[in-house]
Amino acid sequence: MKTLSQISPYQCTIRKAVHSRGVGLHSGNRINMTLLPAGANTGIRFIRKDLGAHNLVPAFMNRVVDTTMATTISEGNASIATTEHLLAAINGLSIDNIIIELDGPEVPIMDGSSAPFVDLLLDAGIRQQKSYRRLVKITREISFRDGDRHISINPYDGFKITAEINFKHDTIKRQVYSIAVSPRKFVTEISRARTFGFLEDVKKLQENGLALGASLDNAVGMDQNGVLNKEGLRYDNEFVRHKIVDIIGDMTLLGCPVLGHIVAYKSGHNQHLKLMETIAATPDAWEFVELKKDGQLSVLNKFVSKTREAGNRLLPILSPVVHKRPV
Repeated sequence: MKTLSQISPYQCTIRKAVHSRGVGLHSGNRINMTLLPAGANTGIRFIRKDLGAHNLVPAFMNRVVDTTMATTISEGNASIATTEHLLAAINGLSIDNIIIELDGPEVPIMDGSSAPFVDLLLDAGIRQQKSYRRLVKITREISFRDGDRHISINPYDGFKITAEINFKHDTIKRQVYSIAVSPRKFVTEISRARTFGFLEDVKKLQENGLALGASLDNAVGMDQNGVLNKEGLRYDNEFVRHKIVDIIGDMTLLGCPVLGHIVAYKSGHNQHLKLMETIAATPDAWEFVELKKDGQLSVLNKFVSKTREAGNRLLPILSPVVHKRPV
């Protein structure tokens, strides 16, 4: 189990700017991406360079505008789709502050996993900052149910995810995986798991102008007979491992790390968003804490406005500073 003593008390950013280029899953266009260091308490910020230098989109749950097939966030006329795999890499490596510049409306899909983003971030290097890390500590169970799909988070001295999926397809069937998330375990056990899709569904999406960049180079393709990729699967249970990638990525939109054990059954991007909104709307079930150098937690004051929508309730206490010089 990853205990508080194993979690760095200090916030982190990257050491230098790094660049990458890849295909957008839905548009099929080539998209340039630059990752930049950011100051303490900045959080995660996307910038649409093709729309001008000031088109900034904060990575917060109340900026989510679509959870169909992927998680899309928006601010004004700037939107960013397919955020979850990059956010999972940032979260999985315990990076708190970063600026992401894009010249298109999507994060490149790369190979359909978080691994290329992990490599990019490790190439940039990770630098510890002077400010203490702030976290949301779950103190009692919080849950959300949507038909036969459900997701909950329980008190836990670290960050753990248990996910279960259940498909009628013979190659997938029922799969369960549990992991106490740490940077090392994220890289070795989770990051390489790719997104997957069924051939008949992809064809329908492409007929409607979506998934134009989808290919066997960036997803595990399936038909009624099994896996279409010549290289096969990276893990026997790659499907449920990728589900955990999505959960880690989506939960990044809470605005800070969370201490708790997430248990998810057949969940998708919408259920992940609803869990975060339920957390924000249940202030008596969590504490906003700061992790000190000695591994002890310091409970911070919570300023929760009952009149605000759930997606805004964490913002007064998270409220990152934008474009602060890295420290």
